[in-house]
Amino acid sequence: MDVTLLYFEGCPNWKVADERLRLVAADRPGIIVKHQMVDTLEEASRVGFLGSPSIQVNGVDVFTAPGARVGMTCRLYPTPDGNRGAPTLDQLRTALADA
Repeated sequence: MDVTLLYFEGCPNWKVADERLRLVAADRPGIIVKHQMVDTLEEASRVGFLGSPSIQVNGVDVFTAPGARVGMTCRLYPTPDGNRGAPTLDQLRTALADA
């Protein structure tokens, strides 16, 4: 399974998402996590970047919400503890299992 973590340097939340993705990937050897820094709005449009961090499986954002738009912003994820800058471990496990 190809998992890509898309991010931009100005948003610190990608590091939390990266750490959690690594933990999930450690339990599932078939997961290969790649990183892609997005530098411009044009690139964001081309790759479907919905904010930092974005997590795509085989090129599809697994956390797309209705009305989500491409942009160079820090992204928030609804979690059981309110909106956070990265999905929880359980949310990542579920999203990757369903992908």
